[in-house]
Amino acid sequence: MTENKTFYITTPIYYPSGKLHLGSSYTTIACDVLARYKRLMGFDTFYLTGLDEHGMKIQRKAEELGLTPKEYLDPMAEDVKALWKLLDISYDKFIRTTDDYHEKAVQEAFEQLLAQDDIYLGKYAGWYSVSDEEYFTETQLEEVFRDENGIVTGGIAPSGHEVEWVEEETYFFRMGKYADWLLDYYETHPDFIQPEIRKNEMINNFIKPGLEDLALTRTSFTWGIPVKSNPKHVVYVWFDALLNYITALGYGSEDDSNFKKFWPGINMVGKEIVRFHTIYWPIMLHALGLKPPVQVFGHGWLLMKDGKMSKSKGNVVYSDMLVERYGLDPVRYYLLRAISFGADGIFTPEDFVDRINYDLANDLGNLLNRTVAMINKYNAGKIENTGVATEFDTDLENLAAKVTANYHTAMDKFEFNVALAEIWTLISRTNKYIDETAPWVLAKSDDDKEKLNNVLYHLAESLRVIASFLQPFMHGTSEKIFAQLGLSETQFALENLTFGYAYTAPVVAKGEPIFPRLDTEEEVAYIKTQMGGNTVVADEKELILNKSEIEFDTFDKSEIRVAEVVAVERVEGSNKLLKFELNAGDKGTRTILSGIAQFYPEEQELVGKKLQIVANLKPRKMMKKYVSEGMILSAEFDGKLRVLTVDSDIPAGALIG
Repeated sequence: MTENKTFYITTPIYYPSGKLHLGSSYTTIACDVLARYKRLMGFDTFYLTGLDEHGMKIQRKAEELGLTPKEYLDPMAEDVKALWKLLDISYDKFIRTTDDYHEKAVQEAFEQLLAQDDIYLGKYAGWYSVSDEEYFTETQLEEVFRDENGIVTGGIAPSGHEVEWVEEETYFFRMGKYADWLLDYYETHPDFIQPEIRKNEMINNFIKPGLEDLALTRTSFTWGIPVKSNPKHVVYVWFDALLNYITALGYGSEDDSNFKKFWPGINMVGKEIVRFHTIYWPIMLHALGLKPPVQVFGHGWLLMKDGKMSKSKGNVVYSDMLVERYGLDPVRYYLLRAISFGADGIFTPEDFVDRINYDLANDLGNLLNRTVAMINKYNAGKIENTGVATEFDTDLENLAAKVTANYHTAMDKFEFNVALAEIWTLISRTNKYIDETAPWVLAKSDDDKEKLNNVLYHLAESLRVIASFLQPFMHGTSEKIFAQLGLSETQFALENLTFGYAYTAPVVAKGEPIFPRLDTEEEVAYIKTQMGGNTVVADEKELILNKSEIEFDTFDKSEIRVAEVVAVERVEGSNKLLKFELNAGDKGTRTILSGIAQFYPEEQELVGKKLQIVANLKPRKMMKKYVSEGMILSAEFDGKLRVLTVDSDIPAGALIG
């Protein structure tokens, strides 16, 4: 590893507002792909993620629940870590902005800027969105509310959240002082903001109209980092949160070796927070005498056909649901293949299932199955490079070299879908190579034995190269391919990857399909059922119906029964699933797997309870070894979930309807 060959990548730190859906996982998975790629390219890599835990919204929510903010936050932090573990996120550090070292460094940075007169004390009066932790002028509001006299009484922020009027003493950051410097920095560092359209938005919408000074503290609540020299003020969450990217590396601490080694790095963020990262953040760093990030990449959103994911719409897809049913790698593959990173993308169950069936099962899975089967059948499992070429070898090798170059170019530009498309170009060409060389014909003649083995070697090498390129995206799949090819290596470096590996061990005696085909209709129906539709969404103020109207005959097809819990246990290898044995009055007992473990930490309390189940759902295989025979009905409200029960004197098996 050469000196200074380092790479630092960060996700935005997440705001703890409940369970993270598939869109929230998107950025984290993308950064994980980059981190894995850079490590395989020989870079000393540091990957940061974490939680942004201060602000009025957190304080209010904790007070509503009768908790301290820390008591409210701690379980959420553990839930996020559990999700990242499920998604196999290879982060090097998980920061919480409540960490002592971070708070101390933020206080010192504030005092430095105050001493430099970059921060001054004044008074703020204006509109504030608690949900967004953001200030807005009246002209920035999407909608303005007025009373009968035409006086503005409130409004709606661009995010859709209501704003409230705030008047309080505050410290301001002199942002306008650095506007010319920032524009010059954009000009001299054309790759600083990507995609390019984000830079134009910042210049035209925020800088050229006049960069206003930023209100930097609050006195109306206490849950934040207190200003050291004036503790009645707490630091604005965006000043606090942005500094995490350097405090996590040790900036402002006794050991800042990682900061000196890895900063500046790359900040990967959603497009909705590009302004904070490309205007406030570089100015803050410059004022502190530090370098801005190498790049801020503002990617698009993962949307549904009817817009952003929302529980009220009943269109939320959760990562853990998909992973537990389909495995991790198909989810990672879909997110980064189906969407052009930087632009918005739309998730549909149909496209997700089709990608698994066509790309993974048909193209890649069949290539591996055919190759391993032929090597076993025609050469007793051995992979031999005999050097007796066919007329098609050079074309395959040249295509592999071209794919290699294009893959690295795409990865360096964060064009993940392009990189995956290049891999599938090689997969397609290798499948065609089988048809061109017809190994089954060569096997009929002893004279073609060496040519046949050369063909089998080229197939194995293509798969080894394909699996190597897939490592950042789907390293579990790569390991399975390596294992079926008889390779003891668990990974291959990407820096100088070429054809020419010398195999010493045989392939597996019988290769198992790594991506079984799915029943499209069944799986699409399952995903749609899980998109907010398997729970009754309740609110004490309003009941929101998530589904469109259906005919009575359609509803009448559902058989809802009373079922008594005979036994319940946690499913090994899952953070979400409980396995129920239930007496539904129709046959012995039945098994149902339900993703409610986090809501019942003492699951044995459910034994003996009588629940409501949909009894006539088609059984489905889960976690590869369980068959779930129905669905337990539950209700979700205010971040909690409870199963629906009935009176104890109602017998098991009684029909509900």
